[in-house]
Amino acid sequence: MADPILLVGAGQASASCAAKLRALGYDGPLVILGEEQAAPYQRPPLSKKYVSGELALERLFVRPLSWYAEEKIELRLGIRVAALHADAHEVTLDDGRRLRYRQLVLATGSRPRRLAPEIGGDLGGVFTVRNLADADAIAPELQAGRRLIVIGGGYIGLEAAAVAAQKGLAVTVIEMADRILQRVAAAPTSDFFRALHQAHNVAIREATGLAGLVGEGGRLTGVRLRDGTVLPADLAIVGIGILPNDELAREAGLAVDGGILVDAQCRTSAPDIFAAGDCANFLWGGVRTRLESVQNAIDQAEHAAGIIMGGSADYDPKPWFWSDQYDVKLQIAGLNRGYDSTVVRPGKRPQSQSVWYFRAGHFIAVDAMNEALAYALGKKAIEAGKSPDPAALADPNSDLKSLLA
Repeated sequence: MADPILLVGAGQASASCAAKLRALGYDGPLVILGEEQAAPYQRPPLSKKYVSGELALERLFVRPLSWYAEEKIELRLGIRVAALHADAHEVTLDDGRRLRYRQLVLATGSRPRRLAPEIGGDLGGVFTVRNLADADAIAPELQAGRRLIVIGGGYIGLEAAAVAAQKGLAVTVIEMADRILQRVAAAPTSDFFRALHQAHNVAIREATGLAGLVGEGGRLTGVRLRDGTVLPADLAIVGIGILPNDELAREAGLAVDGGILVDAQCRTSAPDIFAAGDCANFLWGGVRTRLESVQNAIDQAEHAAGIIMGGSADYDPKPWFWSDQYDVKLQIAGLNRGYDSTVVRPGKRPQSQSVWYFRAGHFIAVDAMNEALAYALGKKAIEAGKSPDPAALADPNSDLKSLLA
């Protein structure tokens, strides 16, 4: 029997790569290896509708289980790849078995940064939100009247804060940087979401350093700030960023630097090994880049499948992202990296606006809060290489369609 194409990691990227391989005519053996017991599922809803109980487990799955059988895709779950042997075209599983491969796609994803045990990171009641087990552990803890401290004011933390506030918890967000969302958004977007959360009685504490967590009997009781203040807490959610799962590649001798290094065709430094999704670090716009998004996981994995099947095009993503908080839908088109100016365009209704990013006079990204038209037109303009006039853009009475035509 011919050696299979192995997909390591049973997430959105592997499911997308497998589907694309079949769509492109690959009819050979295809195996997905995943550490979790669950079939590939969507992760973004975990911190939103799933943890709140609005979304059933069945609706998380990327594909029904029957699809894998129909497409003759072998799904091996609850299995960890312990070692990769690039020269031998083999992997060793955690039970000692070895599997050969024809080509291999590393779609190992990422994991949340955690607080060190030395400062209380291992106390009961301290959570991260990354996988199904995390969300299942948090859900029963979200009880009205309890006190939640969210550590980190990024999108994951703010989404968790919104869910908890709506369930009646007393929520405080602490952020070490000068403002929430500082790493990913301009000040007007931070201002919008700060006001939104404060309107829902969430306390936002910015420029606030964390000294550690305190507990009793192994369970969290409070969060100690660097100024000595202790905030009482029944639970904490830590959202301080993610790390690429690149250890398997590193230990196998592949080139790794803040993720698995790949070329423009998603190839790693080893023959017949590709990488896609959160774990892949690729050159884009002259800068090494990891895009932490579902869109990139799907598109990059599908691109890798195309290369495996004989394609030669470079991967050129068109980034987009989203976040749901309360009744606000944030949609982001483009990547604001390196922006030097912004334009705020008021929305047509309450709790809506858009923030437009420019670099050297060129439009590069937009944050659209309850402004679907701004998002759609901004995305189209970025893909077409068009830049609206900033002054006209700032005028809420100007016609957005004509500005971006």
